[in-house]
Amino acid sequence: MPRNAIYPKSKMWNPWHGCHKLSAGCRHCYVYRGDAKRGVDSSIVGKTKNFDLPIQKKRNGDYKIPPGSMVYTCFTSDFFVEEADEWRAEAWQMMRLRKDLHFMMITKRIDRLILSLPDDWGKGYENVTICCTVENQDRADYRLPIYREAPIMHKIIICEPLLEAIDLSAYAIGSWVEQVVVGGESGYNARPCDYDWVMKLHDLCLAQQVAFWFKQTGAKFIKEGKLYNINRRLQHAQARKAGINHSV
Repeated sequence: MPRNAIYPKSKMWNPWHGCHKLSAGCRHCYVYRGDAKRGVDSSIVGKTKNFDLPIQKKRNGDYKIPPGSMVYTCFTSDFFVEEADEWRAEAWQMMRLRKDLHFMMITKRIDRLILSLPDDWGKGYENVTICCTVENQDRADYRLPIYREAPIMHKIIICEPLLEAIDLSAYAIGSWVEQVVVGGESGYNARPCDYDWVMKLHDLCLAQQVAFWFKQTGAKFIKEGKLYNINRRLQHAQARKAGINHSV
């Protein structure tokens, strides 16, 4: 998102729902966990009833999403999932129309970006942040060279779930990344996250003047060699208590 931007209101917009697992970070996907409880097949991608939410209006003619809002986009799917190719142009059109909103999406399919952009994209839409997930070194080394060169105005690297130590030093993130977000994995089968891995990314961001956000510990958190089982309701709070978040 734009540096130092403040959005007093936020809204979730899921134009489609469902996805198919792609890499190691998807193994214990929170969407799959939630859908399983309701007997929903998460691998089936379909448009939602709120597909056109950004342009829906109230009876008085005002938009349901007020101007100046942050819109978290496609958080129960991947905006660039193949099955949504036929709907994406219309979604871009709504973002273009609502320049008074800021749209943020997270993808593991940055390699499909160029195939999926609207004709007028240019260097990117000012009101769109596209975040790229890198959960381990293998995915960082595959996705970040693509992400670095991609025409996107606002870029955030998401290291969540953080599955191992990741070295981003080769990517000169200070010159093109606005923020790095780090978090452990939630859920009963969560894989451990080590505080040393978190601090390695924190220290790099501090040195390269990139904003850093330790979002959550995850369910299994290692600190100084000791494994802690963290209750779900405390995972965000415990991360904040570390006091390592910083802006630029």
